[in-house]
Amino acid sequence: MMARVLLTCGEPAGIGPELAPLALASGVDTVWMGDPRHLPQGTAWTEVQSPSDPVAPGHLPVLRHGFAGPATPGTPDPAHAADVIGVIARAVDLAMSGEVSAITTAPISKQALKEGAGFAFPGHTEYLAHLAGDVPVAMMLASTTVTPPCRVVPATIHIPLQDVPAALTADALEEAIRLTHAGLRRDFGLTSPRIAVAGLNPHAGEGGTMGRQDGDMIAPLVARLRTEGLNVIGPLPADTMFHPPARATYDAAVCAYHDQALIPIKTLDFAGGVNVTLGLPFIRTSPDHGTAFDIAGRGLADPSSTIAALRLAQDMAKARG
Repeated sequence: MMARVLLTCGEPAGIGPELAPLALASGVDTVWMGDPRHLPQGTAWTEVQSPSDPVAPGHLPVLRHGFAGPATPGTPDPAHAADVIGVIARAVDLAMSGEVSAITTAPISKQALKEGAGFAFPGHTEYLAHLAGDVPVAMMLASTTVTPPCRVVPATIHIPLQDVPAALTADALEEAIRLTHAGLRRDFGLTSPRIAVAGLNPHAGEGGTMGRQDGDMIAPLVARLRTEGLNVIGPLPADTMFHPPARATYDAAVCAYHDQALIPIKTLDFAGGVNVTLGLPFIRTSPDHGTAFDIAGRGLADPSSTIAALRLAQDMAKARG
């Protein structure tokens, strides 16, 4: 039998804990790690000592990780920061040892972790890459409810738009393309993945009249990778890449910057989008939303993205074998 998927608690003052029992609707064999005091009242849960321990049907298996105290929905407590970080580290240890088949991470508050524990990483992804040995990684957002699928990988992520042209080097773009190629093969079962590369400028530079990066850097890189056997095309005008006939021609799009990638997928599949970290030696997915402090504890949280993240993690684990 496949090992369980581990769902981390995330920020306990956010919607992560209340999504945990709702995630049982995914049908994925899941174990939750966190402090059971943070689960919604009435949750059917059973503490386990090992991720594989059996529990009664309908019960949430819980790997206990004691926190400094109870959580107040909507109000993060700096005293919880070290334990939020500790849960992530424990989850990685279990994934690296093969005791769980994948990790699905509930949202964290980077501000709360920085204020409470001096968290030095830009976010979840960078911390996971560090725990895995400082491996190169890329962020993929993958749809789960639209056809053809929409999968996007931004080559630059959380930087100001004015800094993108300098950050989008040939090396950075090549790394994103290679990580995408490897991830599609290993985790999505595609033997010859088709990758489309978006241009940086409007109309992919339009022959240099709207910027030279597309013709001077992106096009030669794509041509070189094609000579190596990678099925990659571009640069393509980003404004015509995401309607259904266009998406049918590729398996993933590598984009120049954050919003170029995330606007189309959040428009097409807001509730079903899943964040996947490419390049890790273990599988990591997460729902494509934040802590939602404004609705935490009010019973309004939508589990769709968490359910989609768990199901995708399970599918990726099957693809890896």
